[in-house]
Amino acid sequence: MSESIIKAKSFELAVSGIKFYKSLISDKKEFVMSKQFLRSVTSVGANVREAVNAQSKLDFIHKLSISQKECDETMYRLELLKETDYISTKEFNTIYPQCVEVLKIIKSIIITSKNNS
Repeated sequence: MSESIIKAKSFELAVSGIKFYKSLISDKKEFVMSKQFLRSVTSVGANVREAVNAQSKLDFIHKLSISQKECDETMYRLELLKETDYISTKEFNTIYPQCVEVLKIIKSIIITSKNNS
């Protein structure tokens, strides 16, 4: 059940991230940090998908751990963009809470998986 939730939530995050990236490059003319943001935000869901298709419990945990790191990196990029005034607090708050939610779900799944192995 939680696998399908994280799969859906990470996909929604990627879609939001791509839209956010498009506004960064078109409206803000920011190309360097925004590209790194795009890579990490789309990598979250990609690694969740790999985890769902893992070959073992250890592989599953490993792939989700990568997803966790990518989500945290995405949050870091957003924090940088906000603190350097590329984005407003309002813009920051449109996507950051999604990252927090996805990160919490991923961490929960990792903890549960480790406890069950």
